[in-house]
Amino acid sequence: MAATTLTISSKNYSSWSLRGWLMTKLAGIPFEEVITAPDDASARAEILLLSPSILVPCLTYKEFRIWDTLAIGEFLNEIAPKKGLLPKDRLHRAHCRAICGEMHSGFTSLRSALPMNLKAHFPDFKVWSKARADIDRIIEIWGECLSAYGGPYLFGETLTMADAMYAPVVTRLRTYDVPLDPVSAAYCDRILEWPAMQAWLAAAQLEHEEIEELEVEF
Repeated sequence: MAATTLTISSKNYSSWSLRGWLMTKLAGIPFEEVITAPDDASARAEILLLSPSILVPCLTYKEFRIWDTLAIGEFLNEIAPKKGLLPKDRLHRAHCRAICGEMHSGFTSLRSALPMNLKAHFPDFKVWSKARADIDRIIEIWGECLSAYGGPYLFGETLTMADAMYAPVVTRLRTYDVPLDPVSAAYCDRILEWPAMQAWLAAAQLEHEEIEELEVEF
């Protein structure tokens, strides 16, 4: 087995797997993917928000396991500091950590009402008030960052851990046809054009497994 592996779940459904995978790509570290099938009981529980803990993705580096997504990002920044997963400026790093933490622990209404499903499209989807409040807060975060740091990404000219953390939200907004202001729409376009994101999206289209609960409009 390779010295570094990343255990992930479904590329179509697993937002946490996408976050960890994008961060590992940003770090530029060669790694081998280990795929946990969506019908695996633990993976399914996490995708359906039935698990109290998120154990996928899991980065194994020299036989040492790191399974929390924020911990993975921090570790990757330590072993590949020149890749810029976190901004160089101390205050900017603190800001980046804060919005990553907000994504990591919050927005539960958005997660449950608009689950990630890259192969689906639900035009004119009805977004209920609690999920709408989550979306509004995310749009506020994006606007503040893009204004403060000049774009085109959340912390300036280069992709960071924050862009990886919010990338699954971009896919949700497209899947459920959520109207966006021009600034947010342009940011979503840039994230979807990210080569690593393009590779993930293409791989998701090839998955045959389906989770029935996520294939119906509700």
